Amino acid sequence: MTVPPPDRSRDRRIEDPTNLWIIHPAGRALLPGFLARGISANAVSFGGLALGTCAALAYSQWHAWPFALLGLLFSVGWLIADGLDGMIARATGTASPLGRALDGLCDHGVFALIYTVLAISVGAVEGWVLAWAAGAAHAVQSNLYESERARFHRRCKGIALAPPPAPSRNPLVRLYDSAAGMLDRFAYPFDDALRRQSDSARLAGAYGAQATAPMRLLSLLTANVRVVAIFLACLAGNPRLFWWFELAPLTAVLVIGLIWHRVVEARLIRSLAAVPPMNSDQSPTQRT
Repeated sequence: MTVPPPDRSRDRRIEDPTNLWIIHPAGRALLPGFLARGISANAVSFGGLALGTCAALAYSQWHAWPFALLGLLFSVGWLIADGLDGMIARATGTASPLGRALDGLCDHGVFALIYTVLAISVGAVEGWVLAWAAGAAHAVQSNLYESERARFHRRCKGIALAPPPAPSRNPLVRLYDSAAGMLDRFAYPFDDALRRQSDSARLAGAYGAQATAPMRLLSLLTANVRVVAIFLACLAGNPRLFWWFELAPLTAVLVIGLIWHRVVEARLIRSLAAVPPMNSDQSPTQRT
């Protein structure tokens, strides 16, 4: 099977630097071998879950820095697998709603294991409370960020509304899709304006230029940032630092980023309303 060219669906302007320089290049390097051996995307997803489980086991001994470092290395391996499964799905034409949901559930499963192991190691009730609260915050932050990222990529292509996926019979898939799309109704006014534009490419370009900044801020909600933050908190001798980082700074990033993104949309809509319509018998220079 011929290895496809690099995926251009991700806008480099908003990609995490570690994805650009480490995670995705590593996945691209592994892709030919996995395709040649017929390894499926779902198998890689489960392999990533296994690597994440190894990371959690290593972090159970976070008091010793070599184990914390091992946890980081296994976590990086999981991130590579997390990107590789999508590459395989696109290369083989096997992408599916179930595979997408499986990928997301494996991602959440890895962090749930790590949070649980750290809570056990801390031992106090406070640790469990922080772990559960941080886990809930993580789920909300990740789902909303993924929704915003998909929206940004779609709009930059001039596509007003992505066609909804066919409803799945799997209740877990339906639940995942529902959570990922909860912001759609708040973002709809700009999509409506984009759909009505005769020159949608021009508006899409203006949107991409102005929405890049809030999306770069929201990129702090990627799994990559959390992987590094967990390692640094363990290296500092206190996993609670990571949970507080999840609950306070990352929640602030989410709120500020969402509001900023909606402000950009509203500004662009106002700029469209400020331009007077052009009559069919007028040229742009004849407007009053």
